[in-house]
Amino acid sequence: MKKLITLALIATIGLSTYAQEKQPRPARHDSKPIEKFTPEQRNELMLKKMTLDLDLNAAQQKEMGKIIAEQNAKKEAFMKDRKAKTEKPTSDELFAIKSKMLDEQIAMKAKMKKILSADQFAKWDEMKKHHREDFRKDHREGMRQHERRSMKKGMMHKDSTNVKK
Repeated sequence: MKKLITLALIATIGLSTYAQEKQPRPARHDSKPIEKFTPEQRNELMLKKMTLDLDLNAAQQKEMGKIIAEQNAKKEAFMKDRKAKTEKPTSDELFAIKSKMLDEQIAMKAKMKKILSADQFAKWDEMKKHHREDFRKDHREGMRQHERRSMKKGMMHKDSTNVKK
């Protein structure tokens, strides 16, 4: 009799914990909320960060402020345009997009060479490389987590269909 009561108690506890509502997961892996800044605030923060990292003088800050604002405006316009389109771009459209992006990167590099000193430019280029590597690393990690979740869901789905049969 004691075994039956113990077994029923364990089953009740197990079912009650399983039936509890799931807590929403944070959107980012480091559990920090994503900041929602205005474009002007983002521009100002980016300029201040570059000023600290590259030790920009007042004239350089003024030029960089213009460039940052221009770059971010282009980026936002591109993102709005991409969100407005529902279908995937064709290979010709992708080629045009990538070609335009590379042309803009070449122009940006030329502008930076004009504004920054040789040491500052070398440091900026190195920062850009590290930023790109960090982005790729984070992207790969996010893809791995997505694959793991998808595999778990797939496994759970398969198990549940086997139980029903």
